Amino acid sequence: MAMQNRQHKFRQYLLRTGLKATRQRELIARAFFATNTHISAEALYRRVSGRDRRIGLVTVYRTLRLLKHAGLAHERQFGEGRALFEHGTKRHHDHMICTHCGKITEFENCEIEELQEQVARRFGFTLQDHKLELYGRCKECRADASGGTGRIRAIGAR
Repeated sequence: MAMQNRQHKFRQYLLRTGLKATRQRELIARAFFATNTHISAEALYRRVSGRDRRIGLVTVYRTLRLLKHAGLAHERQFGEGRALFEHGTKRHHDHMICTHCGKITEFENCEIEELQEQVARRFGFTLQDHKLELYGRCKECRADASGGTGRIRAIGAR
């Protein structure tokens, strides 16, 4: 979905819910839609605070919450207790997280999706949503046993 379309959907959501489309919200949403990785509220704040000094971290958190409610952002927790956000308009995908350097790799696999459906049917369970997170070491960290910080960083490789 093009950025202009996302911005329009966000403005429509704000109007429907009786909220103002402020310059700060527009700027934060535009910066979020310009990302192609998972991003923390703090990192998004660093991107927008130089453009408008009136934007505080609380405004970024509140705007991300609005984007979530509008279906334009998803919040993910990847083991550090810190939320990362990604576009809510992406197709369903799963994540591999390197426990050494923190790189997050997105992937899609139809066979895994079908297997999950089979398991749900076998137990009489109706799936509404799911997430799959695989934790381990990425190729680079296996090759370089000395590097890495263990902190999760947002890298949206596909």
